[in-house]
Amino acid sequence: MTQKTVTIADVAKKAGVSTMTVSRAINNKGEITEATRQKVLQVAAELSYRPSRIARSLVTRKTMQIGLVVPDITNPFFSQIALGAQNAAWEAGYNLLLLNTMEDLEREEAILDLLEESQVDGVILCSPRLLEAQLENQLTKQAATVLINRPIASEVVGLIHIADEAGAAQAVKHLISGGRRRIAMLNGPPRSFSGQNRQKGYLAALKQAGLPLDPTLQSPCDPTPEGGLTAGAALLKERPEVDALFCYNDLVAVGALQACAALGKRVPQDVAIVGVDDIPVASLISPRLTTLKTPKYEIGLTAVELLLQRLQGQNKQSVKFFEQQLVVRKSAP
Repeated sequence: MTQKTVTIADVAKKAGVSTMTVSRAINNKGEITEATRQKVLQVAAELSYRPSRIARSLVTRKTMQIGLVVPDITNPFFSQIALGAQNAAWEAGYNLLLLNTMEDLEREEAILDLLEESQVDGVILCSPRLLEAQLENQLTKQAATVLINRPIASEVVGLIHIADEAGAAQAVKHLISGGRRRIAMLNGPPRSFSGQNRQKGYLAALKQAGLPLDPTLQSPCDPTPEGGLTAGAALLKERPEVDALFCYNDLVAVGALQACAALGKRVPQDVAIVGVDDIPVASLISPRLTTLKTPKYEIGLTAVELLLQRLQGQNKQSVKFFEQQLVVRKSAP
């Protein structure tokens, strides 16, 4: 036999108070005595009463839900950010809704519209691809927002920046110090701000070393192993003198390793390869991947902390910066 669901009316009847008093006691709001509050809470516990999340949200005007929007949940970089955000949200009493745009601008905008309609308390937006005007329009609709790796001149958001330009320069300088002179870059999607900043660092390091800035050595690709394989193979066939590849991320670097193997090029003897992010596969493949370590989990934690500050009324724009650390392994010793 199905057990009857306990309602707020059941608690009120047994406690000898009104349903309004029960609501005030459960939500710790309104003017009731401490003795009455404790009596109601005791009865609620005895009856195993669980307030409806929907009903509670109507009273508190909070859903206790946070939306986290990422461009590709299959990328372990974003999975680690999601894990950090999930743990921080849970500790603060919030549920995390994870949504995947699949690198699609229309889908990204539709997801943000959905989160607005769902009245989530706040949104964390990772590496958004929307145009500036589209993004600004969406930000005005959300109660509170934190952007990860997307600059914007707005006081209504919290910002988390990753030092992609400095990290890329460090990686390319490492390749140059190892004797590499024909260094190509397999970059990510053209609309990626991380990719744009990494390209700046790549070019700055080449310029500082007096090496030519050859646009034909820069190739955009999908931020996946398949993208790295396709772009890497095409570039190495056309420019066989290339002796190093700086890759948009570790997934692209994995594809670049496959391209080198298919073309009979040895890594690192013929071509050195450096990735970005230090996802788990970087230390598992052969040769193990030299990469820029990004504090992914900590970024997720910090994003939720910034969002909670904004939900608590601290509306001044907060900006947090995260550095990258070069991890040297066998692919580019």
